[in-house]
Amino acid sequence: MKIISKIEEIFSKYNWLLILVFSVIAFISPEPFLWIVKHTAILLGIAMFGMGTTIQVKDFAQLTKRPKEIMIGCLAQFTIMPLVAWAIATLLDLSTDLALGVILVGCCPGGTASNVITHIAKGDVPLSVSMTITSTIFAPLLTPLWVSLLADRLIDVSFWGMFETVVKIILVPIVLGITVNYIIGKSKNSNIGQKFIDCRALLPIISSNTIITLISGIVASNSNKIVESGSIILGVVAIHNLCGMMLGLLVCKLLKVEYTKSTAIAIEVGMQNSGLAVSLATLNFIANPLATLPGAIFSVWHNISGSIFAGWRRSHSSSLNANIKIN
Repeated sequence: MKIISKIEEIFSKYNWLLILVFSVIAFISPEPFLWIVKHTAILLGIAMFGMGTTIQVKDFAQLTKRPKEIMIGCLAQFTIMPLVAWAIATLLDLSTDLALGVILVGCCPGGTASNVITHIAKGDVPLSVSMTITSTIFAPLLTPLWVSLLADRLIDVSFWGMFETVVKIILVPIVLGITVNYIIGKSKNSNIGQKFIDCRALLPIISSNTIITLISGIVASNSNKIVESGSIILGVVAIHNLCGMMLGLLVCKLLKVEYTKSTAIAIEVGMQNSGLAVSLATLNFIANPLATLPGAIFSVWHNISGSIFAGWRRSHSSSLNANIKIN
């Protein structure tokens, strides 16, 4: 178990680097990774199931312990990111496909990577997890709704089609994971229950590998598009991501949210479930192939920028604590 814990720690700490390395490999030599995109929905479902198995029923009690911060975080996420995405797409007059892709990213819930980044930043991890759970629960309604409102001028959007997709690849796997965790937890004294508990430490590693695999496949299938439009979209994605984190911090400052909680909220707002954005583009907007590109690049970028942001907040936190001790 110590070995598994050590491996999990390495994956958590260097997840961004693994994503970057495999993305570069997939970009240079895409052929071995092309099969992955056909199974995007399944892979994302596996990652979400893994997330579900790490959630216990008692974790939902956190939702009642800090409703103010969770509400601030989720409202900020489902307003700042969609509206900034729409503003960027409009101001830069992006093509229909790219604008749709940017809006899809902006309308998605928080990603599980935000929990790892919050941990690195010494932020409030339980709050981060609670916000991810909450935004994911509301995603089947809010994601299609926002996309319908913001992208309707670009293309016909099927609200119910997107609703069904989000339910199938996000909500159902997470609920199944929570259910399995609950049932096994109740029978932890049995052989099957104990074996599951022993193996549960592997699930975050499997989820991380699944996300790395998924992003690699996305990059591989979009390698030509990245050459053509990658620099533009990288700039757009970077601005979008930076605006999310900085405006998240600004909202927290205005509402006087304390440091570790504001760190968690800013990271949660800025880091989206871009895998969902790619899945929605792949399954619901087949006629707009370039719509997958912003999600693909965001998947790589936000892990890198999130790690940099975490390092800054962590060092700033240490400075604050040092000043408090001196005073």
